[in-house]
Order: sequence, then C-alpha cells, then structure tokens
Amino acid sequence: MTSPRIIADQNMPLVEHYFGHLGEVKLMAGREINRQTIEGAEILLVRSVTVVNQSLLEGSSVRFVGSATAGTDHIDLDYLDKSGIQFAHSPGCNAEAVVQYALSVFSRLKPQWQQSRVGIVGCGNVGGRLYQKLVKLGVECRVYDPFLTASKIPDLVEFNQLLDCDIISLHTPLTTDGQFPTHHMFNQQVLERLKPNSLLINAGRGAVIDNLALINRIKQSDGFQAALDVWESEPKINTNLLDLASIATPHIAGYSTEGKIRGTSMLYDVLCQSYLDAESELPVSVSLNDKTASIETAGKALNQLLLECYNIDADDQRMRQALTQGDIGQAFDQLRKNYPQRREYSHYRLDTDSPISHQLKILGFVSA
Repeated sequence: MTSPRIIADQNMPLVEHYFGHLGEVKLMAGREINRQTIEGAEILLVRSVTVVNQSLLEGSSVRFVGSATAGTDHIDLDYLDKSGIQFAHSPGCNAEAVVQYALSVFSRLKPQWQQSRVGIVGCGNVGGRLYQKLVKLGVECRVYDPFLTASKIPDLVEFNQLLDCDIISLHTPLTTDGQFPTHHMFNQQVLERLKPNSLLINAGRGAVIDNLALINRIKQSDGFQAALDVWESEPKINTNLLDLASIATPHIAGYSTEGKIRGTSMLYDVLCQSYLDAESELPVSVSLNDKTASIETAGKALNQLLLECYNIDADDQRMRQALTQGDIGQAFDQLRKNYPQRREYSHYRLDTDSPISHQLKILGFVSA
C-alpha cells in the first residue's frame, strides 16, 4: 500500500506527530479546504469550520474523513456512507474543556451559582459531565434531553419546566429534522419566557438560539444575560449581539490543550484500527498531564480559583478588541487559530488541603 496523502486543518495539534509516519501531511486553514486543495488526498482531517459534503468530495480520492470534533452537523454523513467513505469523529474529546468553560461563566456572571437552579439542555458527553459534577456539588439541576429517560437522569424534566432556571446552559448538537429539531429551539417565544436576571449560556451550536430574537430579549434590560461561545453565521457574526452579550468568545469553549490533543489522537486510533488495519503505534508518546502545576488554595474562594485557572474575561476582551477593526470573519478565525494555551483542571495540583479541596477534587483538580 502506498503512503497516503493527508490534508489536515492546521488548528489540529500534533497532526504531524501522529500521522506523519503514515504519509505526506499538508496543514492548511480549515476554510481553505476545497475541491482543488484536496486533490490527490486520500485522508482528510477537519474541524467544524470545514463543510464536508458531495460538493467538496465528489470525484476526489478521499476515502477517509476524520473530524476532530464532537459534533457532526458540518458533515454530510449520508453522502459519505453512500460513497463508501469512512468517517470518524471525536465525541467527548473536549467535553471536560467545555464543562470548565461553563463553570468559568458561572463564576464570572453568577457568583452564587452553587445556590442557583441550573438547567442543562442536552445531556450527552458535555451536558452529562456538567450535570454529574454539579449534582456532586449539591447544585439543584434540571435536565432536558428528549432522548434520555428518568431512570438514567433523575432530574429530567419537560422543556417548559426548564425555562424558570436561574442559569440555562446549552450543550446540544444542531439538528433541523427529526422529532426534536434543535434549530432555533430558543426562539422569540421561548426567550420571552426566561425570567429576569437569568443567564443563558450557549457552548453548543450557534443556531440553537435565534440570534436576532436574542438581541431583542437582552434589550429588555431586566437583568437577563447571555454568554455566547457559538454564533449564527460564524465567522461573520452579528456585532450587535456581540455588543450586548455579557461574555463573548470565538467558538473556543473546547479549546483546551488536552481536548485538542484527545481529538487528534482519537482520529489516529480509528484510522489505524479500521482504515489501515494496523496497530496504533507512535514513534514518541504524548502525555497530556506531563507536568502538573501547583495552585495555591489558602484563603481563596472556589470562584476565584476557577477563574485563576481559566480567565474567561481575557478571551472576552481579546474577541471584542479584535472584532472592532478590519474583517470580522477573518478576525474571528484568527482568534481561533492563535488561541493561547489553556490547560484543564487536571493540570493543576492542590498545594494543601483547604475547606474547598473536596469541591476542587470533584471538578477534576489533582490532590496534593
């Protein structure tokens, strides 16, 4: 078998480390991947900004598509199946990072979140992980996921029962058909029912919320807040909504160092085992938690520590500054491409026991 040519999104870390010994690897911007740039490639590795469908692949030599993402709404799965093109993605690879994004939003905008009622829409890899942590911390939760049963999630409720929560965090894929489509699930009518001083977080997919309706809801000036990591029409987002959002970030909730590496390694394992029919072997192993960093806990509150580990304000400020000048879409993509290193809680070692050590361990910090 000749060595395959591999085209990969340049925002995927360690692609050359994992895949370089298999064949020629070419890294490029995800939005520049098109029919011309994939010519001669057998393996295509993408993230969510690349739409993979018949228009892209028809007549190409691509026989394996891997997406280093949990979601697949950018992939025409039916076309891949009909065309005999293998597909793999990375469900759960960045779940921990997105949970920690949500917790940073809680800490920044709702300091009393542990005494709040939290609603979670979508209880899969991300929402399920957030739910389990919150329950262990004693936080009152309500969960909406029509594909689950109360035997699995005791706090499962009907959608309407979720709308009076103090915080609602969205972790659902984007779907437009089926019995429970999520496109514009939070439309004008639903947004009007969210109570004053509540917080809506979207770290799933932008179009789960009607962004124009969200602008109108925030303008009611009743204390309602929105924290958005995902937007309709990315990367050319609505700057009016950007101005109104309490926290605005450029689709980076899952962009931890650990999450990105997991996404790449999961695709590599599938490629070797199911496509190349070979054992997964690396010339050099990768350790996600090679060196833990000590974090001082004495005299600090939980919110303070969480924001020290992930300062979400810095992401918000970078985005607002970058999008005030030049091309909005280009600036949005550059923020993602040049996103600074962010480590997960598992990278941090508690220096000593403190009154909140138990809570920190539940969230994933390493014991002293």
